[in-house]
Amino acid sequence: MSQEEQADITAAREAFLGKVYDEQTFTFEADKLADYAAACGDTAPRYTDPTHEDFQAPPTFPTSLHPGRRLPDGYPKFNGLGMDAGKAVSPIAPIRPGEPITARTHVHDIYTKTGRSGRMVFTVIRMELFDSKETMLATADTSIVIRERPTS
Repeated sequence: MSQEEQADITAAREAFLGKVYDEQTFTFEADKLADYAAACGDTAPRYTDPTHEDFQAPPTFPTSLHPGRRLPDGYPKFNGLGMDAGKAVSPIAPIRPGEPITARTHVHDIYTKTGRSGRMVFTVIRMELFDSKETMLATADTSIVIRERPTS
């Protein structure tokens, strides 16, 4: 990788990593959480039955949430084709119906890999979910890859 190519990644990391660029508050009804679980094929009563004593959102539920803005203002536009590179959820504590949840989104990582077709730039967007006491409930990462177009 050329020094120029590395410099643009270094500059993006310095400008954007860890800085919250979107914040939203959600409150989920029990029926919505149960419907999500059913749509995913989950059969555990703690996810599908709102009357269950430990009813909560399924662990993958945070992947259904999206920030108001996909990327922060001023984020660099790398020359190439953008694609979804995967999702990852780390559940920490239960998400309960009726409780306000604050979602804060930031760029968690920016890195490159070089493949047969050239450089690929990966951006990991992390949404962190908190309850009203600021207890972290989960993180949900979305990875985006840009396969850069050759310059020649």
